[in-house]
Amino acid sequence: MSKKILLAGAVLAVLAPAGAFAQSSAGGAAAGGATGAAAGAIVGGPIGAAVGGVTGAIVGGLASEQQPRFRQYVVQQNVPSYRYQEEVRVGAVLPSSGVEYYEVPAEYGVKNYRYTVVNETPVLVEPGTRRIVQIVR
Repeated sequence: MSKKILLAGAVLAVLAPAGAFAQSSAGGAAAGGATGAAAGAIVGGPIGAAVGGVTGAIVGGLASEQQPRFRQYVVQQNVPSYRYQEEVRVGAVLPSSGVEYYEVPAEYGVKNYRYTVVNETPVLVEPGTRRIVQIVR
């Protein structure tokens, strides 16, 4: 068992630079999803691959170092907050009416998502499904 943990740690260390690159590339979500799936498969088999793929794809949104600057941008835009009765979490689907979605400025490198503010929290949303893909911290 300890050999598997050591092997998984070594593989994750090797894949970490690929994950970092995926955040800055145009195909960040796809590359991040592939990297996360590969790492998850090694650690946890098929279920780990599924979880790793979802987590990696989410990272393809805003890189962690961009989040504070983007959050400040959203505050400056004075975007109204939508009051949502459910838990604000990745994967939650927002209602089809009553929520305004806004373009993410090009400087943040996020092309396929929109943003909105839900319960005073900025989130990235997939416009076709209205699914929250990232909570901006």
